[in-house]
Amino acid sequence: MEDVAVSEPAAQVVAEPAPQRSGEIAMPTDRNVLFWPQEVRAMVFRGMDRMPDLAASRVIEAGDTVRPLPAGELLDLGDYDLDGFMQAQSSAAIVIVHDGEVVLERYGLGFGPEQRWTSFSVAKSLVSTLVGAALEDGSIESLDDPVTRYIADLQGSAYDDVTVRQLLTMSSGVRWSENYSDPNSDVARFNNHQPTDGLDATVSYMRALPRANPAGENWRYSTGETNLVGVLVSEATGRPLADYLSEKIWTPFGMQQDATWLLSATGSEIGGCCIQASTRDMARFGLFTLTGGVIDGERVVPEGWFNEATDAAFQLDGDRAGYGYQWWTYGEDSYAADGIFGQGIFIDPARNLVIASNSNWASAGGNDGERRARFGFYRAVQAAVDARSGD
Repeated sequence: MEDVAVSEPAAQVVAEPAPQRSGEIAMPTDRNVLFWPQEVRAMVFRGMDRMPDLAASRVIEAGDTVRPLPAGELLDLGDYDLDGFMQAQSSAAIVIVHDGEVVLERYGLGFGPEQRWTSFSVAKSLVSTLVGAALEDGSIESLDDPVTRYIADLQGSAYDDVTVRQLLTMSSGVRWSENYSDPNSDVARFNNHQPTDGLDATVSYMRALPRANPAGENWRYSTGETNLVGVLVSEATGRPLADYLSEKIWTPFGMQQDATWLLSATGSEIGGCCIQASTRDMARFGLFTLTGGVIDGERVVPEGWFNEATDAAFQLDGDRAGYGYQWWTYGEDSYAADGIFGQGIFIDPARNLVIASNSNWASAGGNDGERRARFGFYRAVQAAVDARSGD
């Protein structure tokens, strides 16, 4: 491992040397990231917004004032094998913030603190937060409004009787397949969809899907639903999502770097995916949630929004206990944003703890070992924080 120069001090900031960027690795010529080779992804994930042949992007502007992330005392993980964990996870970055201080910061795969890594479905939780912002400023009147009140082009589809709340909790009842290994699944086919003239690409695809069960009864993970949430926020506010995120959070909360958001074939942000940001700024977003959504005394989301958004609307099996408004919920009131190939922001309000991480797992959904190992890492960090606090 070698030292990396950064603009702010941090606890144990180390990174591996960058891989060779020669012609040895062929860059992808298609948009179907689910089936790219792992070695290609390791390079492309740090530059998807610089590959316009894959997708255009819009800048999420940062402001002139940066929220400090001061260095704290290095977190002692005891006999936990952090290097082994990072290697097994194909980890690009880990930033741990406790009580507002960076207590551990590590990088791999040649990635560093000044670079941006794509978030994949971590973006879903940011889109959810923009729904809260639109409620607070009155652009969205109620989560119980019908979706078609804000997306008129969905009228006459299976979304006719679906509410904003049901869209947020992925319980619309509309059929969708999120099988990452199946090239014929909806999540794979969406990128190649040719939109109907005059329709947003997301709306064009989603309005053709049939109903599978009554709205509000069942949870079905659907990136398509979050893409629609993004369209809804943009329609309600009259703003591109990137501009709205910059105005409400990215600039006023003091993110250090501009971020970017990939665009659909019709030029709107893909709500369910693909914000490119530094891992430090994703950690700052976690800190924003811990404020309850208040910046310098100004409320951005309704009071109690994050408690509501991170309360499980549906209970699930496995390590992740439930799903709220585009947030995965865990025990002890902790919650997380989660993206394919191992991206995440884990937030533990009781411990005032944020863990932001980026990885390049062997497959999109990760195998049981990768997921269990990451959950075990969260628990190891929590135990180390408790030991430091004397709990």
